[in-house]
Amino acid sequence: MAVQSVRDSVSPGTDKGTQARDEVLPGFAVAAIREEGRWRCARLDAEALVDLDAAITELRSLRSTGAVIGLLAVDDCFFVLLRPVPGGVSLMLSDAVAALDYDVAADVLDLLRVDLPPDDAGDDEPWPEGDMAIVADLGLPADELEVLAGEWELYPDEQLAAIGRRCGFADALAEVVGGR
Repeated sequence: MAVQSVRDSVSPGTDKGTQARDEVLPGFAVAAIREEGRWRCARLDAEALVDLDAAITELRSLRSTGAVIGLLAVDDCFFVLLRPVPGGVSLMLSDAVAALDYDVAADVLDLLRVDLPPDDAGDDEPWPEGDMAIVADLGLPADELEVLAGEWELYPDEQLAAIGRRCGFADALAEVVGGR
């Protein structure tokens, strides 16, 4: 299981918060929260699209007795799934090659302790990394998530909508994302 402690990812002397506030990326950041057998979704701050620590902190602040999953669709290029777990966070990145161009994807790989892909990896098929079983307990097995992440013809929002359908929060996600 790809779970890392948030404390392990903090580098002294870096000021990612300032960098994140200066950048705006297309996409969306949403939390899917399950309580008492029902799903609801809430928009996360746009900073979550460029600052992984901000996304993790915001998800942790939601405190729920049920599942909490962060869904980031970044710039029509890739998606990230985040799930706070005791002692850390479980992560899944749909395409590790995105780390060559996007700090948030590079931060995911850093937390996973996975090396950046080679510069010429951009022409290859998607390279999913992380915990493929991140939502297996919610209805989407690891092997199916990996196949979904490899679907080049789907945009990240479409992939996340498919994940929502399998896990049961598609309507709540569509309601939040539709009101962009």
